[in-house]
Amino acid sequence: MVNDEGGETKSTKLLGYDFYRRTLGSPRYVVAPMVDQSELAWRMLCRRYGAELCYSPMYHANLFAHDPKYRKDALQTCPEDRPLFIQFCGNDAQQILDAALLAQDHCDAVDINLGCPQAIAKRGHYGSFLQDEWELLTDIVRTLHEKLSVPVTCKIRIFEDREKTLRYAKMLEGAGCQLLTVHGRTREQKGPLTGVADWSYIQEVRQHLKIPMFANGNILGLEDVHRCLDETGVDGVMTAEGNLHNPAIFQGLAPPVWQVAKEYLEFVDLYPCPSSYIRGHLFKLFHHIMNIRQNSELRDTLATSNQLVQFQAVVDKVQAKYEPYHMKEVVYVPEEMDAAISTDKLELSPWLCQPYIRASPESHRQKIAEKELAAIDPNRAKRQYFDKDGNEISRKRMKKLRRRQRRPNKTEAQVHQRHERRLQYCTVCANPQGSKCEFNLCRVCCKDKCYGEDCDCRGHGILIKSRRAKAKKYQEHSQIEGNNDSGVRTENLVSDPVPPVVAGDVP
Repeated sequence: MVNDEGGETKSTKLLGYDFYRRTLGSPRYVVAPMVDQSELAWRMLCRRYGAELCYSPMYHANLFAHDPKYRKDALQTCPEDRPLFIQFCGNDAQQILDAALLAQDHCDAVDINLGCPQAIAKRGHYGSFLQDEWELLTDIVRTLHEKLSVPVTCKIRIFEDREKTLRYAKMLEGAGCQLLTVHGRTREQKGPLTGVADWSYIQEVRQHLKIPMFANGNILGLEDVHRCLDETGVDGVMTAEGNLHNPAIFQGLAPPVWQVAKEYLEFVDLYPCPSSYIRGHLFKLFHHIMNIRQNSELRDTLATSNQLVQFQAVVDKVQAKYEPYHMKEVVYVPEEMDAAISTDKLELSPWLCQPYIRASPESHRQKIAEKELAAIDPNRAKRQYFDKDGNEISRKRMKKLRRRQRRPNKTEAQVHQRHERRLQYCTVCANPQGSKCEFNLCRVCCKDKCYGEDCDCRGHGILIKSRRAKAKKYQEHSQIEGNNDSGVRTENLVSDPVPPVVAGDVP
């Protein structure tokens, strides 16, 4: 492998099955790349429960290459976090290469996201919305294959046309892809229309490719993992949603949700991440118990939590309520599920980690049709909304009140600081002064002072003195240029006099 200057990027780069076996250790259990979900703390938890390879969340190549803070947050890892693939999305070979060059020393391979079906990927023109631009994809994969010191891999979705899916996979292999993950769903199968992945497509691709392959889709338990390996012949199985609901999926266990949640929060304490990531993981782990009507208050508490101690308190409450049932100290009587949120029929107790089974696309279409019919029914009962005092309010007002309830609670220090600020008033009038005003004035008085005394206030953003100085400088510069132009015109008139008119010349 050589770089642009002719020098070697790496003496020998393992490819294909050499890379899969010698670098990765032949992993079969793979945790998928998940935006805001496969961060370091979660990856370390998954490795504890048997994951043999993890992917980073999907990162935007352009941001990663040009935003140091974004890159620093993205590259959070540790020596135990290997093997690791870092995944990028983008639609420009050079941009993805710039990002990958900065990431290659922190991972074992760079993966290109060609499977994201979401609307944001359509707007950003990446993911599965590049799957018809084969010339561009060839350029991206080949550029990374030739310039990186680590292998390049890809994650794709299938086409409806089997033959096109096969040609698509072969094209990526020919461009330099060293490991291919195939999700057995089309780009249109997402959200409530997700449906079932078709493993037969993956099996057919497996028969025609010479590079290692992972399968993705329909993985809800360890038995699905083994069945997929047998039916498709792939080298490993990747799971996303099954892993989020049960990180012990690769060990075939169903531990209590509070046990897994506590272990995760211990990793968060070691490897901090945004509170939104933590909240998302706990909602996935607690999905079934949070859909119980009697736990609605606990659900609201989790939704408004934004500090580690608050999340730990929620986990403690879950444990205190359900551990006696788990230990058979008390007989559990099934609780009422909130019909507006869930129609789950659980095979295990709700406090155990278990998969979430989506409703079929057909049932979703039926629900939509029923709602459309109800909307045009003149006799339908209108929903009513009430505030905490029992007064009827509009739907808009109700949503506003709920947003306020979800806002994080302010600490005592923040409240005290806010009250202290209220005690500070403008030294000229009775209005509150600007918190950053250099003259301890309100905005109106500060503006009058700056205009009258020719000064600036950075706190209010009133830059009278600076703008006047800039205007004066511009005016002087314009005058100098005007004088120079006048001198040039006079000189031209002197040096180039008008020639005399000669008889016979045409005027």
